Formats: sequence, structure tokens, C-alpha cells
Amino acid sequence: MKQGKVTFESGTERSGLPGWTYFSERLFELECEELFRTHWQYICHVSEVAEPGRFATLDIGGERGFVIRGEDGALRGFHNLCRHRGSRVVAAERGVCKRMIVCPFHGWTYNLDGSLRGVSRPETFPRMSKRHWGLKPLDMEVWNGLVFLRFCPGPQPSVAEMMAPFEAEVAPYDIAGMVSANSDYSETICANWKAVRDVDNEGYHVPQAHPALHDLYGQHYFDEPYRDYVSRSAGHFNESEGRHWSVLHYRRILPCPERLPESHRQLWLYLGLFPNFVLGLYPDSVIHYRELPLSAVSTVQTGGVFRYRNESRELRLARYLSGRIDRETSEEDRMLTVWAAEATRSSAFEGIILSDLEAGIRSHHDHLREVLPVLNLDAEPTGMSIAEANRAARKEISAG
Repeated sequence: MKQGKVTFESGTERSGLPGWTYFSERLFELECEELFRTHWQYICHVSEVAEPGRFATLDIGGERGFVIRGEDGALRGFHNLCRHRGSRVVAAERGVCKRMIVCPFHGWTYNLDGSLRGVSRPETFPRMSKRHWGLKPLDMEVWNGLVFLRFCPGPQPSVAEMMAPFEAEVAPYDIAGMVSANSDYSETICANWKAVRDVDNEGYHVPQAHPALHDLYGQHYFDEPYRDYVSRSAGHFNESEGRHWSVLHYRRILPCPERLPESHRQLWLYLGLFPNFVLGLYPDSVIHYRELPLSAVSTVQTGGVFRYRNESRELRLARYLSGRIDRETSEEDRMLTVWAAEATRSSAFEGIILSDLEAGIRSHHDHLREVLPVLNLDAEPTGMSIAEANRAARKEISAG
């Protein structure tokens, strides 16, 4: 497979990641260890875990976690592993535990604050400290009503610190005061998670691939690169009402959102949190989606919508139409993602050339290379593990 860095006459590098990084199972294992376990992962909205015993779970990169509301009103995060044999203590994605958490394997019980409550047949075990044998806690943070977990310490600061440059812009949407619109979705894509992210990280393809989006905001859409783990993209509505059925009726039905500044009343705004989470702020609702990698060549994309509690009939109809536009866009992106991932295995693949309009991809790849400098190698390393090659690449960079 021929591949190399692509430069223009100016000398500016325009290459994306090398092809092998989109199908290497060895690299996928390292990504789980160095990326998904050490960076903040979105899990749910506070409204979904509002009452004592309400929980939400997250599986990613070989880890299992959950958050649960305690009797004292506090929200806590834990590894979803019973201290006895490692069983999941909560099995559903969402649910409620009444007064206690009961392991479905052998019936060990835990209080809602994670402390050990009781052991089935305690006389068959040595004396056990209930404090020591409680559920193992996880780092957890709530930002504007969005709950995040982190399985291991990593390079990212708090979510609040990363999002601080956008706090004033986000505040008028009152995300914390919203509730789930019960429109969560999950779909499996036969492609590497980075291929999914690459398609989503640029708007260069919107005029060709997304007729509805282009009809809505194609004349004024722009992407800002990832900086300090966060990207921003914005699409101001076109001057014309639009000709696409969903766009035309969306524009006509959408009531003026007085809560928002005038600059954002006809704007779709996207904030991307590295490595795999996107928040979309619309005049009618707030959406979210993320990639949960299953393997080097399989990814589950999940997402959902938050609505305002006092949603009017007109706002509900507008939210339905914006959802139609988003569903069309997702369907159009799906095949593009698969094609892009397939290309990396072709004998004709020589890497990719990135436009200035694809700065989101370039900056996302730059962030990936900072965590995993092994991604700078044109071919998958042999004769050593990927982790060893990554350490060697980091050492080489440090040596200058």
C-alpha cells in the first residue's frame, strides 16, 4: 500500500491519518486504553436521573460505568461491576433501583451511595469491611445538565474548563432545564469510529451530499477547528425560505425563540467535545450524538433530543421537522462513511488531501496524534506492540 504525507507548494501538510489506522485491531485496543478510558464520556441528562434510584449506564472501550441518584439527592458515578464476581449490578441502559442496588448474579446489595449493604450467605466469607467492598467510584462531572464520566485520569481538564469559551453562548439555551424528547436512537455502522467522525467533522460535502442542510444553511455554514479539545461549527439560515419540503415548513412554523439572542434565532450551532461527542443547539431543541466503538471496523452511533418543558405546539412541530432534516442527513452520511473506511484498505489508496474547508478533520487528527503519536507512522509497526511503538514515537517527539 502506497502512502505518504501530502503537501502543497506552500509546504503545508494536508494529510489525514494513514490508512492502517482505520482497520487495525491492535490500534483499537490502544485507543480504548489511551483515549476512551482517559477522556470524558457523555452518559445522560440530569432529567433522566432526577429521582433517587434512577440510573443510566455507559459501555465503552471495555469499561462499564453508571450514574445513580442517591437518597440524599447526590448524583454519583461507579464502575458497573459487583465486587464479588464482576457482574453488572445494573443491567438495563436506563432504569430505577428501589432503595438499593441488587446484583442479579448472587444477590449482593449496595446502598444508592455505592456502599456495600449486604452479602448473600455472609457466613461463607471472611469478615468483610462494608466500606472497603463498596462499588468503585468514577470521576463524574455535570455541565449544563449534561452528565459525563471518566474511567481513568487523563490529559483533559474538566468539562467546564474546556467549555468555558462557549459558556456565554450556550447559557441562553438552558440545557439543564430541558428534558428528553424520548427520541433516542442507536445504529451500528460498519466502519471505524474515526471514519464516522471524519465525515461529521467537515461541511465541505454539505452542498453535494446534503440537499436539505444546504437548503437550510448551506450558504453560511462554517467549521472552526478543534482547539483545546472543543470544536465549533455554525450554520446561519439562508435568506430564502428554502425549497426542500422539511426546510420550507420548518422555517415557516418555527416560532421566534425569544430566549435566544437575535444572532442565534436562525442558527444551528454544533460543539464537538474531543474525541467522540457532539452537541447541537437549535432554536427549537438541543440534540446530541456520539460514537461508541465496538471494534476497529464497527461503531455504534447513539443520539437523542432534548426539548423545552413548556414546549408549544408550534415548537413541537418545528422540532419534528428539524428531526426529519437530521434523519435525512444521517442516512446520507452513513454510506459516505462506509465508502471512506473501505477506501483505506484499497491498493490504490495513497492517503487523503484536505481542503481548508476540512479544518475540523485536520484539527481532530492533530488532537489524536498528540495522544497517540504512533498515528504519525505511514504503516502499522511490526516487531513490537502498538503500545511500545507509541511510547517510542512519544519519546522521539520529546527528544526533538
